[in-house]
Amino acid sequence: MARLYADEQFPRETVLVLRTFGHDVLTVQEAGKANQGIPDDEVLAFATSIERTVVTLNRYDFIKLHTKQPDHAGIIVCTENQDFAMLATRINEAISCFEALTRQLIRVYK
Repeated sequence: MARLYADEQFPRETVLVLRTFGHDVLTVQEAGKANQGIPDDEVLAFATSIERTVVTLNRYDFIKLHTKQPDHAGIIVCTENQDFAMLATRINEAISCFEALTRQLIRVYK
């Protein structure tokens, strides 16, 4: 299963469902990095340093970061979906076909 790092705006409810699928998800809050205004490039660098794939709703900025800094532990960008279980299911399905998420940009839609 995947080692993920959920950024600050990522829904906690979706994190909980991802964990039921067996994914190891660390949130920004659990890492002690919440409410600090950490720039996205530093979020990505931290996740990479602890070998975790970023999972985010911040599509635009992280797609740009992937283009500028493709050597990372993976990025999953998602569209907003208030059906948190469905979002988790789509993420799980999207990453299930990859052996490794390193250097991957994965787009998950509603």
